[in-house]
Amino acid sequence: INWPHYPLQARSRWREHYAESGLDSPRDKYAAFVSETDELLGRMLDQLEARGVRENTIVVFQSDHGHSVEERTFHGGGSAGPYRGHKGSLFEGGLRVPSIVSWPQVLPQGETREQFVTGLDWYPTLAALTQTQIAPEHHLDGQSIVPVIESNDAPSPHQEMYWRLGGNPKTAKWAVRQGDWKLLGKATENVRPADALPLTSEDKKLFLVNLETDIGERHNLARQQPERVKSMLRLRDKYEADIEATQDTP
Repeated sequence: INWPHYPLQARSRWREHYAESGLDSPRDKYAAFVSETDELLGRMLDQLEARGVRENTIVVFQSDHGHSVEERTFHGGGSAGPYRGHKGSLFEGGLRVPSIVSWPQVLPQGETREQFVTGLDWYPTLAALTQTQIAPEHHLDGQSIVPVIESNDAPSPHQEMYWRLGGNPKTAKWAVRQGDWKLLGKATENVRPADALPLTSEDKKLFLVNLETDIGERHNLARQQPERVKSMLRLRDKYEADIEATQDTP
C-alpha cells in the first residue's frame, strides 16, 4: 500500500466526518485519507490476529518523503512540524519522516528512537531479522538498524549520508550530511516557515546548517564556515564518484 498519496480518495464517511469537523481545507481532505489509511491498516492487522500470526509478523510503515504541496494535493494538507521543507525539497521536512516497525514476538514495543537512520536501511535490516543472506556483490548504501531497534543506546550506523534528487549531477538538488552538519546544493522550497526568510540566490547555491542548533534550518552558515563548506564539498564529490563507479558496474 502506498497510502496516503494523491489522489486523496477517502470514502464518503471519512470525507463527511472531516467536513463537519471544522478543519480547514486542504487539511480536512488529507485527514480524511489518513483516517482511511488507518482503518484499512487496522483491518489488515485484524486479519493477521484472526489467523494467529500477528505476533510473528514483521510490519513496517515507512514514509518515503515529506508531505506534498503539489496541486494534486490541493497544495498541502500535511505538516512537517518544526522542520523546513516538503516533498521535492532536501530540507529536513522533505527528508525526515516517520517510520514504524512492529514484530511483537521479537522486538521492543511502545518505544521510540532518535538515532539517524534512513529508508535505505530497511533492506539489510529485514534481511538480518529474517536471517537472510545478501549476496556480497550487491552494493548497498543502507546498514542494518537491528541494534538501534533493540536499544536506544545503540549508535547510528551512519556518520555521513548523501542525497541527490535528479539524475543529472550537474543540475540535481543535493544534500550531504556529516554528523550534525548538513550542506545543501541548489536548495529549493515552495512553502517556507513563517519565521524563515526566502532563499536568496546565495542560499540556493550552497546552504550550510548545523542541525543540533538549528533544526528548522533557518540560518545559512556557509559564509561563516568556509572550511566546513570545503570539507563537505569534498565529501559530496566522494559520494558522486562512488555513484558513478557503481553505475558503471555490470
